[in-house]
Amino acid sequence: MTAFEPRVPEFAERVRESFARQRFMETMGASLARVEPGAVDIELPFDASLTQQHGFLHAGVVAAIADSACGYAALTLMDAESAVLSVEVKLNLLAPAAGERFAARGRVVREARR
Repeated sequence: MTAFEPRVPEFAERVRESFARQRFMETMGASLARVEPGAVDIELPFDASLTQQHGFLHAGVVAAIADSACGYAALTLMDAESAVLSVEVKLNLLAPAAGERFAARGRVVREARR
């Protein structure tokens, strides 16, 4: 992965403060596991209240933590006046979400021109 240079030195604190304001992440039990320039991981322990009718973690929950991880990965590289808001999300599910712990790993592939 390319080494990215954050535009603000307090990028990690900014991500953590924003994440703490997301009541939905708190309700689901999600937490930040990694915050680095261009990379954010969100972890979620299994909770039966977040499953669909077959007992797998609901795809909407998977999409939510993936969306937040990606948005926060982008935010680590943005200037102090910028914010992130998703306008489009596409998710391909390869298998049912079964397990004890789930991780969404957001990574910046290429930084926009400055």
